[in-house]
Formats: sequence, structure tokens, C-alpha cells
Amino acid sequence: MTKITVNNNGSLKIDGDFEIVDKEGNAYGLQGRTIVSLCRCGKSANKPFCDGSHKEHFEHKAVAFDLPPKKV
Repeated sequence: MTKITVNNNGSLKIDGDFEIVDKEGNAYGLQGRTIVSLCRCGKSANKPFCDGSHKEHFEHKAVAFDLPPKKV
């Protein structure tokens, strides 16, 4: 199972069995990691991964909600 946690004022933490690929389908070399954090603020020098650059420059309180019904 893969779990994605939306952190307050920060990254998306991905935990579990997953693969991350670029738009061409090439896999990032995760070197066996089962937990990584992806940048949401756009300030990381290591995109798509978080490097902590968001500290005190990005605000978002993560509160879960239901999406509207799926359009058919």
C-alpha cells in the first residue's frame, strides 16, 4: 500500500511501494527509499523532491475534504 500525506506548510510525503517517473516515463533512481517527500512550493533546488526550501515561505493548512462527485 502507498500512503501520501499532505503536510501542513510543506511537502507531499509518499510512503510505501511506489515508482516516480518523469513525463517521458523514465524512473527516478530512489536508491531503495520507501519514503520520499515531493516539493509543493516550487522553491526546491532538488525538484521534484523537497529540500526544505519552503520553510517560512509557503503556507497551506492541510485539511482533508471530499471532492465533488465524479463527472460522467
